[in-house]
Amino acid sequence: MSEVLKQMAKDLYNGDDDAVAKLTQKALDEGITAEVVLKNGLLSGMDQVGVDFKAGDLFVPEVLIAARAMHAGMDILRPLLAEADVPSAGKVLIGTVEGDLHDIGKNLVGMMLEGGGFDIVDVGTDVPPEKFIEAIKEEQPNVVGMSALLTTTMQSMKQTLKALIEAGVRDDVKVMIGGAPVTRSFAEEIGADGYAPDAASAVELARSLV
Repeated sequence: MSEVLKQMAKDLYNGDDDAVAKLTQKALDEGITAEVVLKNGLLSGMDQVGVDFKAGDLFVPEVLIAARAMHAGMDILRPLLAEADVPSAGKVLIGTVEGDLHDIGKNLVGMMLEGGGFDIVDVGTDVPPEKFIEAIKEEQPNVVGMSALLTTTMQSMKQTLKALIEAGVRDDVKVMIGGAPVTRSFAEEIGADGYAPDAASAVELARSLV
């Protein structure tokens, strides 16, 4: 792998957004394609962030800083990737369920998924079932990710899944859920396709569902 991409992955890991932006441009000037810069530079750095976050060697603030650095590179690459018609890993629609206003976990998952090559549609917090249904019809995602940070709002996940079935869109998407009080057994109980205990696991799970 070229030195510029190795350095990019390292600077991204360390959250140096200026360096990542400059190296992204430098790599392109050297004739490296946008797809290779994305895969071997930005995604390589974010994958390492995911591994170390999962292992407990990195914490949420460091992941957010690394994600910001990734965005600095993505801002340069995005138009080129669109031109080159580079396929994304898939489209994930994410939102915090009705009654719940927490968004740090959801935002972190969104950033990690984007770092994993997915297109993200974020429908926000306190999202009623109808809004999820509307967004599924409009965006046609591969996966829907629902977050709940309170035991009281976990039931909104159950109600949303029921509403997806009633609206006839449940079979069009895979549904994954997560959040502090959520468990694998709860995911199975309500009929979700998967559960992720943290943001790094959410990326692995989304890849396995697409």
